[in-house]
Amino acid sequence: MTAARVGVFGLLGSGNLGNDGSLEAVLGYLRAEHPEAVVDALCGGPEVVTARYRIPATRLHWYRGEYRTASRAGAVAGKGLGKLVDVVRTAAWVRRHDVVIVPGMGVLEATLPLRPWGFPYSLFLLCASGRLLRTRVALVGVGAGPIGNRATRALVRWSARLATYRSYRDELSRDAMRAMGVDTARDEVHPDLAFALPTSPTLRAGEPSGPPGTVCVGVMAFHGGDDDRARAEEIHRRYLDGTTRFVRTLVEDGRPVRLLIGDEVDRTVVDAILDAVDSPLVTAADAASLAELMKEMAAADSVVAARYHNLVCALKVGTPTLALSYAAKSDALMAEMGLAAYCHPAREVDADRLLEQFRALEQRSVELRRTLVERNLAATRRLEHQFTALTAAAFPATDHTHAHATQETP
Repeated sequence: MTAARVGVFGLLGSGNLGNDGSLEAVLGYLRAEHPEAVVDALCGGPEVVTARYRIPATRLHWYRGEYRTASRAGAVAGKGLGKLVDVVRTAAWVRRHDVVIVPGMGVLEATLPLRPWGFPYSLFLLCASGRLLRTRVALVGVGAGPIGNRATRALVRWSARLATYRSYRDELSRDAMRAMGVDTARDEVHPDLAFALPTSPTLRAGEPSGPPGTVCVGVMAFHGGDDDRARAEEIHRRYLDGTTRFVRTLVEDGRPVRLLIGDEVDRTVVDAILDAVDSPLVTAADAASLAELMKEMAAADSVVAARYHNLVCALKVGTPTLALSYAAKSDALMAEMGLAAYCHPAREVDADRLLEQFRALEQRSVELRRTLVERNLAATRRLEHQFTALTAAAFPATDHTHAHATQETP
């Protein structure tokens, strides 16, 4: 049987640890279940992906300044030309594959600022090329949400309709796509792909191993969502001020605080807090992967975090966690893991209320650790079904050719 040609697609290797963790989970699945597969990537950071995961990778965009704001005429022209060139580049790349997997990530949502002609356009090109060239495109464990911008919503809707296979990381995502007019009758919901990542044997859920009282605080360069552009700086200032005050109070109580990021852009927030809270009790971790984040969080008594995959990591290692929630997906994740009461709005951080919730969390620490052990076992079982379903949809046993079934006729 001919080896399957598998592509992975997305903003991978671009500094977001959650995106790369989702890729790592899918690569683990492919190596375990389809070791004969020939894998390469079309992604945001090809050099990083090739160096870290040892697979060939191609740059997602022809124009290298794609995610910089274009103000000069030359830059605007370059972006415009890039959009045309990428039609051909994407189709040529898709043609070389039997299946393309989009591994997790919030590719069908706009909970953070997003332009329609950025990644939504790229995803549409992928899914349209797959349909035209009879290459299976699988959106695996992705996040989705309501989208206000009409152009972005149209691109996301058509991308989903054109995909061969779809699964979601929560019920909210499936509901959002149904509300956009996508037929989700055969779409399944499974835990986030990061729950499939291996946990080091030294990270035993429920047993903190760090200095007594350590609190991990996962920070984020948060400026609101796609509909908050007019208030972006106000939202960021309130988030930063509230988080800084929270950290300062922990330090005054003698608690060691470990600052964590989930994306390279978060380092400015770490620096701002370190400048504002001048204490040897506050240190910054240099975690470069979800595995390293999990190691930090397993050593802590508690975690307070904003980024979605920071929350996933903390919950996966069984550490009591309080979410600074910036989107419904965080609330849904916390509810699924039995911690619905421990969410605080990232847009309106109230340090006093946050401290109240944090102290309530710590009072129930032993009970919550037991709950997380049970919920993690359930998540692992459900993800086994996710990968079984993906194999059935994307790797038909009798066919590794380009005669592909589709899920929905647009």
